Amino acid sequence: MGIVGPMQPTTTTAAPAEPSASRGDAAPRRIVGALLGILSGAVALGVAELMAGVIGGASSPVLAVGSSFIDATPEWLKSFAIRTFGSNDKTALLAGIGVFLLIGAVVLGIASVRRAWLGVAGLVAFGAVGVAAAVTRPANGPVDAIPSIVGAAAGLGAYLILRRAAGLPRREPHAAEAKSNPPPPPAFDRRRFMWTGIVAGGVALTGAKAGQWLIRRADATASREALGVPTAVDPAAPIPAGAQLDVPGIGPFVTPNDRFYRVDTALFVPSVSADAWTLKVHGLVDREITLNYDQLVARPLIERDITLTCVSNEVGGRYLGNARWIGAPLKDLLEEAGVRSDATQLVSTSTDGFTAGTPVAVAMDGRDAMLAVSMNGEPLPIEHGFPVRMIVPGLYGYVSATKWIADIELTTFEAFDPYWAKREWAKQAPIKTESRIDTPRAKAELGAGEVAVAGVAWAQHRGIDKVEVQVDGGAWLPAELGEEATIDTWRQWVFRWPATPGRHTIAVRATDGTGEIQTAEQADPFPNGATGDHTIEVNVA
Repeated sequence: MGIVGPMQPTTTTAAPAEPSASRGDAAPRRIVGALLGILSGAVALGVAELMAGVIGGASSPVLAVGSSFIDATPEWLKSFAIRTFGSNDKTALLAGIGVFLLIGAVVLGIASVRRAWLGVAGLVAFGAVGVAAAVTRPANGPVDAIPSIVGAAAGLGAYLILRRAAGLPRREPHAAEAKSNPPPPPAFDRRRFMWTGIVAGGVALTGAKAGQWLIRRADATASREALGVPTAVDPAAPIPAGAQLDVPGIGPFVTPNDRFYRVDTALFVPSVSADAWTLKVHGLVDREITLNYDQLVARPLIERDITLTCVSNEVGGRYLGNARWIGAPLKDLLEEAGVRSDATQLVSTSTDGFTAGTPVAVAMDGRDAMLAVSMNGEPLPIEHGFPVRMIVPGLYGYVSATKWIADIELTTFEAFDPYWAKREWAKQAPIKTESRIDTPRAKAELGAGEVAVAGVAWAQHRGIDKVEVQVDGGAWLPAELGEEATIDTWRQWVFRWPATPGRHTIAVRATDGTGEIQTAEQADPFPNGATGDHTIEVNVA
């Protein structure tokens, strides 16, 4: 019988236990990663907006990046955005940036669950892009980098805190380290992560709302509301009673301010109080002049009805409007400065750095070019250039109608390319003779009998002498014209059409005050304005 030794305990090597329902991988990694990315990114944006509210709205990384995107947008994409979104193109751009940031945050957040450095790199990249965009804006400086830097730092802090709350290590162990000393299963406390996430979301939302409030508080609304409308020593003549035709569906002769088109490059509307505004006239002049707002409105002011047109207006488009403006004559100011004979281009610069180039000869040829301070009986709306904008009748807005104007430099076309000239738009851009059908609308269903076909025609600083309508490719027949206010305004017209059943094509064309008929050749707005006869199809029952 053998000797039996003491019984040894049986030793087994068990695999590490799966985390319990409240630990480790119980929380889907993708959801945790997505929340990591979204929340830390939201904190970065919210804090950046708060700092932008303190420093100035133009320093916001989102607005700075969006503005840089607008600057870099190729012509085909710009035209597509205007055609598709109209005046909401900037809202669409901001929404697109938001979607892009959201997707990027989700992807990086999920990827960073196992590789923490990806989350850190993403937030650093956010800060770097914001800094680059902010400091390179024409009207910005080094201080405008602060919101992006502080926002990225806050986002990074939130990311590390959220990782800890999620039970994720700050870094992944090296392979040898993991083999010799494997880390314990990560602890995930749903409640802790939820409350940390709520705090992070609160910081993001509070920062964004506070930043927006600070930006609004700093806007020029109070300054504008405190101003009255200055009196023009040279008032406009009353609008002729016959200028507004009594035709349902036709646009009003005077466009209300809240319906006046707005097309510009300003993603963030500049906010300048009248008290802080100044204008410098310099360059190829005998005497430099600097004016403040009170000095400008103390000059002899004129009041005029002028129709403005955007070069982006498609045939039949809505990017034009007519208003009554009060302002200081530009010619008088330039003569006071003493424009030198070698100056060919007047470069006007907005407070946000936008530039437009106007031919000096046009600005000084006697037309009612002005520095406008009032629009339709009230101070300029902020989005239309408060406190002062430039207007030169007869030129498309991109070479004449600078909003929020702050600087005028006399130079030459060879010496400087303004904003749109750098993007290959024409430097010389007189408004082309065009016309539009307002009523009936394209594809309208009409009843047989007399139909009022009506709209507007324009050829600023040449005037409109005749409008003709063509039905189904037949003869061009004269339309009735509304009374002309001035050669610088559009002119309404109406054609009494005896409509017969069937599908019909209606076209319109105008003849300007020089006898030139608008060209039927179809051309896109780029590079100097659209051309072609506005044509619609309607169905008559």
